[in-house]
Amino acid sequence: MDEERLSDNVRLYKGGSIRQGLRSFAAVYVLLALSFLLLTLLSSVSLARIAALSSKLSTLQSEPKHNFSSRDSLLFPCGAQSRQWEYFEGRCYYFSLSRMSWHKAKAECEEMHSHLIIIDSYAKQNFVMFRTRNERFWIGLTDENQEGEWQWVDGTDTRSSFTLWGRTKPHLAAHINPWGHTKPHFLTQLLEGGRTQQQGLQ
Repeated sequence: MDEERLSDNVRLYKGGSIRQGLRSFAAVYVLLALSFLLLTLLSSVSLARIAALSSKLSTLQSEPKHNFSSRDSLLFPCGAQSRQWEYFEGRCYYFSLSRMSWHKAKAECEEMHSHLIIIDSYAKQNFVMFRTRNERFWIGLTDENQEGEWQWVDGTDTRSSFTLWGRTKPHLAAHINPWGHTKPHFLTQLLEGGRTQQQGLQ
């Protein structure tokens, strides 16, 4: 009888041990599967965050260029690429480095949708004098229609407009040397609605 009990106990123990062992393995497999799923989920979330951060970084890297270009247009309304353009009182002025005749300078200005500068205020006169210093530049003043009758390239008569010359004859801001060796530069002023360098002027 004792042997039977012992044999039943051994059977119970062996069966319980096997069941308990299977339960332990099942629990380990379930834990491994859950760990794998959790790891996969964390990896997916991490990759999504990395992609979002990468996208944001590339956006931030491109923004300064855009911001600088909009700031450039505020700081350099006539274009940041050329030192020849100057901004004064809401207009752009081009100080040419090329030397040419007055007629050629006038034609160059017209090609740039502009005209030789018309000096119609003390402020503009001072701006031109300060900027040109000892250099010679053509201005938009001529007496080519009638000798001694000076007028600006827009047709304005010097007698009815601002002038710094009083009753004496005005002279061009620069003139061709009698020997023809040097020709002055030209100075142009963009017309209302004229294109700026940023829009294609060179």
